[in-house]
Amino acid sequence: MNQEITGIDLLIIGAGPIGLACGIEAKKAGLNFLIVDKGCLVNSLFHYPKTMTFFSTSDRLEIGNVPFMSVLTKPNRSEALEYYRRISTHFNLPVRLFEKVLQVESMPEQFKISTTKQEYIARNVIVATGFYDIPNLLAIPGEHLAKVHHYYTEPHYYAGQKVVVVGASNSAIDAALEIYRKGGEVTLVIRKDQISPRVKYWVRPDIENRISEQEIKVFYESELTYIEQDHVEIRTPIGKKIIKNDFVLALTGYQPDFQFLKEIGIKLNEEEALEPIHNTETMESNIRGLFLAGVVCGGLNTHLWFIENSRIHAEQIMNELLKRKSIE
Repeated sequence: MNQEITGIDLLIIGAGPIGLACGIEAKKAGLNFLIVDKGCLVNSLFHYPKTMTFFSTSDRLEIGNVPFMSVLTKPNRSEALEYYRRISTHFNLPVRLFEKVLQVESMPEQFKISTTKQEYIARNVIVATGFYDIPNLLAIPGEHLAKVHHYYTEPHYYAGQKVVVVGASNSAIDAALEIYRKGGEVTLVIRKDQISPRVKYWVRPDIENRISEQEIKVFYESELTYIEQDHVEIRTPIGKKIIKNDFVLALTGYQPDFQFLKEIGIKLNEEEALEPIHNTETMESNIRGLFLAGVVCGGLNTHLWFIENSRIHAEQIMNELLKRKSIE
């Protein structure tokens, strides 16, 4: 471990779009700050499916008043990665990548942050860690098998294979359609009686038509109950169904790292989907000087916060920090 780095006004955990937005505001405010991330720049976006198109238009993904130009109205993953790389370079943000935060220790008027590479002393900390690293597990026998994937990248891998896709939201529906078009035999397993109302409006007619034509099979009000190497068991309204199967894509959503939040002292609201306790005006947690930004603020309700509606968190936090600085 290198010598402790001191004199930092603000350390931002997470180099996603909202972490970068916080860095931009910190730079405008003249603070001495660092951004630390356990992965690459905008790590979560990097792990999105390679062919993904955003629901939002490019202007709603902009940060720092830098225009986001895309070929179509709704940008794709590659364009987003290029844009946020340009943001980091344009503002010359001090980003330290592939450096995982292990501990945040509260001290009088400051924090000691220990990572896999360094120790820092900072007066304030922002947690902007997103939610994409921990999948919601099915918790059924066989989920440990290599044929079960909780992340989807591209359809070619599944060409000519029998694939069960578990889920009803955008990630599951996009995967089902793409794999079907690359020659995969797709079966959707959906807990409710319909696909999610949040499925992208231009995708919904496509999946509905594929299901209607029986090109993609679907089991509504059903659950996967058992996974074997060559088949799966599905509980349906009319009884148990066993089908031959090569792969399972369990795209049932993701959640923030609640264990990390608890370890650094942030309290979770057990009655509100484990939402981290925070002041919605300042974004400060139950610990003075420790702030939250982005999708992590919603707890299990990961659909509440997106880039477009949580960009404001960066300004809210910086306004509070500047207010405190002015009265010191």
